[in-house]
Amino acid sequence: MPQGEHIELHRKRYGRQLDHEERTRKKEARSVKKRATMAQRTLGIKGKMLAKERAKEKAVMKKTIAMHEERDKKHKADDGNKGAALPAYLLERDQVDRAKVLSNTIKQKRKEKAGKWEVPLPKVRPVAEDEMFKVLRTGKRKKKEWKRMVTKVTFVPPGFTRKPPKYERFIRPTGLRMSKAHVTHPELKATFQLAIIGVKKNPNGQAYTGLGVITKGTIIEVNVSELGLVTPGGKVVWGKYAQVTNNPENDGCINAVLLV
Repeated sequence: MPQGEHIELHRKRYGRQLDHEERTRKKEARSVKKRATMAQRTLGIKGKMLAKERAKEKAVMKKTIAMHEERDKKHKADDGNKGAALPAYLLERDQVDRAKVLSNTIKQKRKEKAGKWEVPLPKVRPVAEDEMFKVLRTGKRKKKEWKRMVTKVTFVPPGFTRKPPKYERFIRPTGLRMSKAHVTHPELKATFQLAIIGVKKNPNGQAYTGLGVITKGTIIEVNVSELGLVTPGGKVVWGKYAQVTNNPENDGCINAVLLV
């Protein structure tokens, strides 16, 4: 059993407290007042930081709501002849001006854009450089310290060729390289073992993304051709993004949730 899952295991065996849902609901209801009180009482630099954080949250929330609102606004088109009578063959026609006339493909793109930042794990613990890399001493007297060994799981493309050991700065151990991931489809409620195409974004920085380091919260691209997903145009979807939800270096496998 992976470390840190004893709480989940206990819940599966014995369940929660009888009043757990009620207590959680009340706690959530009180949190608004608690937050408001904190905002009123916090002064100085902490108050400014709190206000700035809240303003960012509101901006993101407004942007997401605006993106997701796909209202089909219909209104009568203004034709200049308000008083003039219409011919009989035009009486049954409503001249409707649609504010949003979008094809299925464009709608799909807008939905993807709206849900771009909506991931299962929006916040993850940052990984320190000391934890990510191990310093390797080289040279005759082991005084050179420019080499680093990656201590996390990495993805290396199939046709990858290593540099000569003398010039290789970042060493990615073969035992920590993975090419498959257990991806769960949130709507189908099923898990599939899919091949990894690449690492799209590591939340710890661009350097780790370039190295192909996979930690908790990393966005990876997986090959979903065998799932039979198709676009509105009828084309088969080849690759889709998924977010890693576990610590692969502890569990020995990559668990991810498909971003649909």
